[in-house]
Amino acid sequence: MVLEIAEISITPGREAAFVQAYREARKHVAVSPGLRSMRMTRGVESPNRFVLLIEWDSVEAHEQGFRETERFAAWREAIGPYFAEPPRVEHFADID
Repeated sequence: MVLEIAEISITPGREAAFVQAYREARKHVAVSPGLRSMRMTRGVESPNRFVLLIEWDSVEAHEQGFRETERFAAWREAIGPYFAEPPRVEHFADID
């Protein structure tokens, strides 16, 4: 299992629209093979900062099973206009 962490900065003043777009667009990710869980969090002190946490079976499940599909294009089209800058996305693995 790997954890995808995406740090997302939203253009100030567009946070509510981003939240609505995310709620509608998450369906594109939710049906992806290898997806285990998904949640979006919002900064308390910095309300224009969001962190997306997704557990995948593997990095390949994320990159090939989602990012290389039409679902990713639809996801990005829905939420991308609200980004203040490109998100920072990394994968993490548990330590045994």
